[in-house]
Amino acid sequence: MTTSSNPSTPFTFKQKQLLDWMIQHVEGISEVTSLEVKQFEGGQSNPTFLLTVGSRKIVLRKKPEGDLLPSAHAIDREFKVIKALDNVSFPVAKPLAYCTDTEVIGAEFYLMDFVEGRIFWDPRLPGLNPSERSAIFNEMNNTIAKLHALDTDVIGLSDYGRAGGYIPRQIARWTKQYQSSATEVIPAMDQLIEWLPKNIPSYDDTRLVHGDFRLDNMIFHPTEPKVLALLDWELSTLGHPISDFAYHMMTWRFAPDLFRGLAGSSFEELGIPIESEYLEQYLAKTGQQIENSKDWEFYIIFNMFRMAAILQGVLFRALQGNAASEKALEAGSKAKPIAILAWEQVLSLPK
Repeated sequence: MTTSSNPSTPFTFKQKQLLDWMIQHVEGISEVTSLEVKQFEGGQSNPTFLLTVGSRKIVLRKKPEGDLLPSAHAIDREFKVIKALDNVSFPVAKPLAYCTDTEVIGAEFYLMDFVEGRIFWDPRLPGLNPSERSAIFNEMNNTIAKLHALDTDVIGLSDYGRAGGYIPRQIARWTKQYQSSATEVIPAMDQLIEWLPKNIPSYDDTRLVHGDFRLDNMIFHPTEPKVLALLDWELSTLGHPISDFAYHMMTWRFAPDLFRGLAGSSFEELGIPIESEYLEQYLAKTGQQIENSKDWEFYIIFNMFRMAAILQGVLFRALQGNAASEKALEAGSKAKPIAILAWEQVLSLPK
C-alpha cells in the first residue's frame, strides 16, 4: 500500500488449503511453488494480510478470532459494498472472492487486489508542500462528496440499510456496544448517552455512507493527488451523509497526540483549509444543508461518542487478547479522553 504500512510480520495460514481455495475461486491463480503471507500493521478491527502468490499481490481481510461483539466485523458487508462500487468505477480495491468456509484459514475472509500507492497517517502531511496538501484535502472532499451523490438503487445497494432514522439507531447501537464492552466507568459516556437522543437535528437524509472516512483509509496515487482506493468499509451502510462527513471532520477537533488530528495547526501555513472552509466546500458540492451551528456541533459530538464506543470495543478485545494489532491497548485507551472531549463540546454550546 505504501512504505508506511508495508506488511512486516510473517504469518502462517494453512497455506496449501488457502492456495487450493484460491485456485478454485480466483481467476488467474494456478499452482505455484510458494505462497507468502505477511500481516499489515495498523488497524484495530479486521486483520489484513498481503498474499504474494507467484508474482501477484493480493490482500486478504478476515474476521478476528475469539468472542466478537454483536454485528461487529461484518466483512461480508465490506465485500458487498466494494463489489457494487467497483462496478461503477468508484475508487476501491477490486474485490476478488469471498470465503464463508471457516475451515480454510480458521475464519471467514475475502480477497481483493493490492493497490500500490501512498497512505498518509498524519493529516498535517509532513514532507509535502502547501499546494500539495491543499490538493490532497480537495481530493478527499471530492471523494466523499462523490460517495454521497451515488444512487443506491442504481448501484444495487438499496437493501444495504434502512432509510431514515440513522442517527437514533446509531446512538442506540453504540450505546449497547459500549455498555457491553465497558472496562471502567466513564462518566462522560453516560452523560452523552443521556444527552444525544434529546438533541438530534430534525434534518434527515439517506445516502451510502462509509462510516470511517479518514485520510489513512485512502490509498493515493504514488505521485498525484488522486485517491486510488478507499479502504475499510466495515462500518458502511445507508445513513446520514452529514453525520458521515462530520466523522471525517473530527480531525479538525482532535489534537495530533489524541487521534491523528489537526487542532492547533497553522492551517494557512500548511495549505490546509480551516474547518468552516472545508465544510462549505462539501455543502456546495452535495447540496446538503445544515440549519444552524448547533446542529453541526451535534454531528461532531455524536461522532466523538461513536468513536469512543468503537475504541472501547478495541480496548475490550485487547484485554481479551483478541485485538488485531499490538497497538490496540494504546488505541483503546483513547476512548475515555475522546468521550471527555465530546462532553466538553456539549458544555460549550450556547444555552
